[in-house]
Amino acid sequence: MRDREELTLLGNKGVKYDNEYNPDILETFENKHKDNDYFVKFNCPEFTSLCPITGQPDFATITISYVPNERMVESKSLKLYLLSYRNKGDFHEDCVNTIMKDLIKLMEPKYIEVLGRFLPRGGISIDPYCNYGMSGTKWEELAWERLSHHDMNPEVVDNR
Repeated sequence: MRDREELTLLGNKGVKYDNEYNPDILETFENKHKDNDYFVKFNCPEFTSLCPITGQPDFATITISYVPNERMVESKSLKLYLLSYRNKGDFHEDCVNTIMKDLIKLMEPKYIEVLGRFLPRGGISIDPYCNYGMSGTKWEELAWERLSHHDMNPEVVDNR
């Protein structure tokens, strides 16, 4: 994973799209508002990965919310990183946890959460959620609070 001031993907029209999982494509930039705590939210409604058993495609909306620390993830690199899952065989739970861990390693956020809303296959949908709060801070407490009450008011699933 790259941590550089000079972004190489943003505005680059000759970008190569990886056909294999590639966390090294992720890039960061400096958070210019370190004195503020604020959320950044990404929605990827066209996420795809493969079932590790059958090889069939799985489709999901991946939502990533984080409170930046020193560094922030650059959105085009994030888009290319998520696209690199297209041929990766992993269970839904593995996908969201790996995404979160890769982003923690990349930018060391104060807080991050990743939710996957996978479309049903075989009559069942799976919506894994994971989060992380920086150890020893109020964000660690928030992570536990949000995780322990994550699905207290689940959505009505009638449109998937």
